[in-house]
Amino acid sequence: MNARQPMAGQAPTQDVPAEADRSAAPVPSFPAAFAPLPLAHAAWEYGIDAWQRSVLFLDILRRRGNETLEHERGGFPAVLAFGHEVLIDGRDLPRPVNYALLRIVPAPEFPTVMTNRPFVVMDPRAGHGPGIGGFKADSEIGNAIRSGHPCYFITFFRDPCPGQTIEDVARTEGIFLREVASRHPDAPGKPFVVGNCQAGWALLMLAAAAPDVTGPILLAGAPVAYWSGVRGKNPMRYAGGLLGGTWLSSLAADMGNGRFDGAWLVQNFENLNPSNTLWEKLYNVYARADTEGPRFLEFERWWGGHFLMNRAEIDWIVQNLFVGNHLTAGEVRSKDGEHVIDLRNVRSPVIVFASWGDNITPPQQALNWIPDLYANVDEIVANDQTIVYCLHPSIGHLGIFVSGSVANKEHSELFCALDLIDVLPPGLYEARIEDFAPDSPHSELIEGRYLVRFERRTIDDILALDDGRDDEQPFEVVRRVAEINQHLYDTFASPFVRAMSNETTAEAIRAVHPSRVERSALSDTNPWMQWVAAMAPMVRDARQPVSPENPFLQMQQAASAQIVRSLDQYRDARDAFQERLFESIYAGPWLPALLGMGASPKRAESPAITALRKEVAELRQREAQRQIGTGTALDAFLRVLSYVTQGRSAIEERPFNLLRKLARENPPETRITLAEFKESVRRQSYIVSLDPEAALRALPELVPEMKARRQVMVLAHRVLTIGGPLDDEWLARYREVAAVLGTDHGGGKADKAGD
Repeated sequence: MNARQPMAGQAPTQDVPAEADRSAAPVPSFPAAFAPLPLAHAAWEYGIDAWQRSVLFLDILRRRGNETLEHERGGFPAVLAFGHEVLIDGRDLPRPVNYALLRIVPAPEFPTVMTNRPFVVMDPRAGHGPGIGGFKADSEIGNAIRSGHPCYFITFFRDPCPGQTIEDVARTEGIFLREVASRHPDAPGKPFVVGNCQAGWALLMLAAAAPDVTGPILLAGAPVAYWSGVRGKNPMRYAGGLLGGTWLSSLAADMGNGRFDGAWLVQNFENLNPSNTLWEKLYNVYARADTEGPRFLEFERWWGGHFLMNRAEIDWIVQNLFVGNHLTAGEVRSKDGEHVIDLRNVRSPVIVFASWGDNITPPQQALNWIPDLYANVDEIVANDQTIVYCLHPSIGHLGIFVSGSVANKEHSELFCALDLIDVLPPGLYEARIEDFAPDSPHSELIEGRYLVRFERRTIDDILALDDGRDDEQPFEVVRRVAEINQHLYDTFASPFVRAMSNETTAEAIRAVHPSRVERSALSDTNPWMQWVAAMAPMVRDARQPVSPENPFLQMQQAASAQIVRSLDQYRDARDAFQERLFESIYAGPWLPALLGMGASPKRAESPAITALRKEVAELRQREAQRQIGTGTALDAFLRVLSYVTQGRSAIEERPFNLLRKLARENPPETRITLAEFKESVRRQSYIVSLDPEAALRALPELVPEMKARRQVMVLAHRVLTIGGPLDDEWLARYREVAAVLGTDHGGGKADKAGD
């Protein structure tokens, strides 16, 4: 059921009159004795408005309860705003899981171009149901469809299959992505995959375990470095330590007859911001009861859908990730112990999108896995990995996925620059999305509404986003305490809890969870709400909004603001107390000593793994040095660009779009594919970074004919000057290349042709 449509037998929500009409709306007469008193008149108007808003507010909550119950009876389908069809149902596979692959069916006005790169969106299984990546038109799926890309969605169902594990889910998602790739053999690359929130770490693990199944991957608001954060700002990371580790999630799963209720995860999110949870969210509906209903119901349909996990799944997540933080340490292994998940194995470009306004996944948790893996950018380059990050200044966690402004700017522009990201030389970049003047040079080569630039960054730039990482050391102690408590619970308590639990008791416990009671209690299953259903249409017909200048309305708004400030002060005091309590327990020397961990417990990488990585890096260096004197005209052209810029320039979309435009003008038999271009970029940028002088001296061997050399230099000049004339440093290098190739006498011609 569409959240914007009224339920059967219910009057549709009427449009609100304009402000100019509100002031002219008639009001009931009041006692003549009060007529000369403006304050009494204002009170009378406000009283009528407040009563009407109260009825409309209760009716919106009643409709929310009804829609939640209807959503549950329908099996909690994905709340997608787009038509779709099921391609593969994971419940029918030999190793069944409660996941499915959907093909998004676009509207006729947005035809799919089958040769475009396919997009796949993975939503988080973090308490809520699927659909946040596409539950309205301005969304990740919406952007992909409007751009003509084939779009797919990985959904999941409420109940997990018996025995289902995280490893089973990852294996199934790999099957889905291979199916998508097989349906688009003529696409320029492998599927582009978006992992939202908790789906981000699942996607990153999949890309590391099966590097051949994904193209570029986008981690949107995804936590990967779980212990990271800033003192005084990120209290959620302390919860595991203050609760004694991971045993509570195991207890909740045992009480649920082996299944963990996602409503507890949702409650953890809501506890972060009590002013919004306890007051502001519902007050905004009450204050704007005429207009806020459709938007509120649309979001609550997703927010109120709580899904389940097997105990094996929630145990794996909290023990390996949230509390254990084993992923970046290379300590996550397959069930048989034969495979280690090493994030350095990811071969696809990784795009990280985070926000400074996100208090659930702050930028430090989204990005600190990079310095965990690499000491410097040279190691990233040696590992042939490309990492791009984009930071929003203010949007909250949910806004990363549902905000129309984010969908129409950050997501849209990153999607437009996807092919460019795919061919970026290995390294670390920050994406900057900026306005551009209409008279900017070559503005016709800018695809979206903004100019996208990729500025080179270092590991120090990532570390500078944090206030230091010493505050992560106590979490090593938390991990050890959690392991001890988990072992004690599994040994002594879990057998008794499981013996006393069954599906009847589990359903009863789930039914009385506060997140469900607040909806079911105000639905039509409550006879008291029948008068609300009967009165709401009459109130809408006789609606008389109060003037915004009414003093009592202003008092209401001031009172609400004070309540929000008080709850925010409570939140700040609570968070500060929890941080101090955590540090007093885990940051002191006594607990590590008691556990036999020493004063500064640290995890060290296996010497064998370190030696293997060093050997792989040396092998790649030898291979690059062997190829210095070999290559094509394309290799020579890209080597010239790498040598002139020397890796110190921002890379933007205009030069790439120019090259793509020129490539389309070539005969089909001579066109270079995106994969060939990408391979040459990576090879030549690495060769130049290893030995720039030798790379320069070998250029004549790549293009022995003078005509080809001049063509290379003219095209290089045209690309290098697309944003403006060469500066002195680049011009000197350009002339140095021209001298080596013997085209220096034609430099003026090259300059003129480039201009």
